[in-house]
Amino acid sequence: MFRQPETALRRALLSFARLTYERHLLVGLDGNLSVKLGDAAVLCTRAGCHKGMLADDDLVVIDRTGRKLRGRGEPTSEMAMHLACYDARPDVEAVVHAHPPTCVAFTVAGVSMAQCVLPEVVLTIGSIPTLEYQRTGTEALARLVGDAVHSHDAVMMDRHGAVCVGRDLLEAFCRLETMEHTAKVLLAARQLGQVRELPAHEAASLRALGLARYGGPPSALPGHCQSCSGCGRPSAEGLAKAAGFSVARITGGGSA
Repeated sequence: MFRQPETALRRALLSFARLTYERHLLVGLDGNLSVKLGDAAVLCTRAGCHKGMLADDDLVVIDRTGRKLRGRGEPTSEMAMHLACYDARPDVEAVVHAHPPTCVAFTVAGVSMAQCVLPEVVLTIGSIPTLEYQRTGTEALARLVGDAVHSHDAVMMDRHGAVCVGRDLLEAFCRLETMEHTAKVLLAARQLGQVRELPAHEAASLRALGLARYGGPPSALPGHCQSCSGCGRPSAEGLAKAAGFSVARITGGGSA
């Protein structure tokens, strides 16, 4: 796998950290970002830094156990959560954790964002589960997030914030932006009337199309989405029939 040199990844991490602040996806000292430097090292934001005024010396290099290798200050207190995401899936190269306000409000109100409503979200991100409350910075929270990332590219933590993963920082950041945009659309829909979910057959077709076109989202894999029973949690065969693809293309197996 090609990876950019550390200097380029540092510039990217600084840029996306500032964007999370400028786009009102976090405030003050909230949130943290990280990106793999290789199979054995991770570049992350240090604890207690303002993401809108981030500088190069606010970045810390750690190993895959969380031990600091280089940098000023200490790694973010939520580094265990980032490492759990990397351990969960080898394709994850970057993790962005922020506190998008509308998304967080949904968790405080006890309202799920897991419905299949917007086609582009079903197609590219899939379902967005809300994880049960765990105290920030704990191993319990890290385990919970790591388990969820096995099946999802974006998750909400109750009363806390969002975790988005990607093959690079851009992909993880775009998923974060999409989550907050989706929450705003759902909120407006609830204020105007009611949220109308996509028909079950269309949701299944979009999931299958996402797998065939992009290789994801992982929540579209048979048995991975546990967010609701709206589409009957279809089997591989059901997904394939809905979208007109072979089971092999969906599951990554041989020819069907």
